[in-house]
Amino acid sequence: MPIENNPEENAILFVWFNHYAGVLIKTPSKTLIIDPVDIRSRSFPNADAVLITHEHYDHLDQRLVKEIQKNTDCQIIADPASTKRLQHLIPPDNLTEINSGSEILLGKVLIKAQKCNHPASDPVTYIITSENGVKVFHTADSLPFEEMEQIAAKEKFDVVFCTVGIAPGTSPETGFEIARLTKPYVAVPYHANSVAYQKKFAEIVKNELPRTTCLIPELNKIYQVSKKS
Repeated sequence: MPIENNPEENAILFVWFNHYAGVLIKTPSKTLIIDPVDIRSRSFPNADAVLITHEHYDHLDQRLVKEIQKNTDCQIIADPASTKRLQHLIPPDNLTEINSGSEILLGKVLIKAQKCNHPASDPVTYIITSENGVKVFHTADSLPFEEMEQIAAKEKFDVVFCTVGIAPGTSPETGFEIARLTKPYVAVPYHANSVAYQKKFAEIVKNELPRTTCLIPELNKIYQVSKKS
C-alpha cells in the first residue's frame, strides 16, 4: 500500500485502507495518515504525520499509532480525547493536541481542524491544503452540519470524503447531504462496508450535483485527484 510515486503537478494521491475513515494522503512533500486502524504498522514505512479525529475504536488504535510513530518518527496530531489516551505512549515533542478552529502548518501543508457532528468526546474533521493548493476535507464519520456550507464557500474543496454508512445515523442520503453542502470537485463515499451504499450515494450525486464527480474508492488502491482548474 505505500505510495512510491509523487503526485503530478496540482494533484494529491490518496489510498482508502479500511472500511472506516482510514485514508493515506500524499502531497508533493508530505505523507499523512488519518485514523489508522485494522492495518499493520509496516504498511506505513513513510509518514510525516498521523491525524486522529476522535477516540472511538474504529478511528484510534493506540498501540498502532505508537508503532507507526516509533518506526517513522512522525508527528501525531489528535483531538483532545485521543491526545489524553496517547500522552504516555508518544514523546511529548511528537504529540500535538488540536481543537476545532485551530490549525497546524506541517512544512508547507496546512492542517485545519473543524467541527464534527458525531457522538464522541471532542471529535474533529480535517481540512488539508497541500503546498500546491489542493484542498481536501476529511469528514471523519460526521453527519452533515449547517456550517459545512459556510466552510466550503470559503475553502472551495477539491476533494471531500463523505460518510455513507456504519456510524450512527449515517446513510448514502446523509453522505449526499455533505456533498450538497460542500459542493466539491470530487466526492468520495467512504466509511462503509457496503458497495451498494457507495453506489447509491454515487447515483444521487449524479442526479443532483452534475458538477461534482463521484469517485467510488476500492480498498488499498491508489488514486490521484487534481485541483479543479
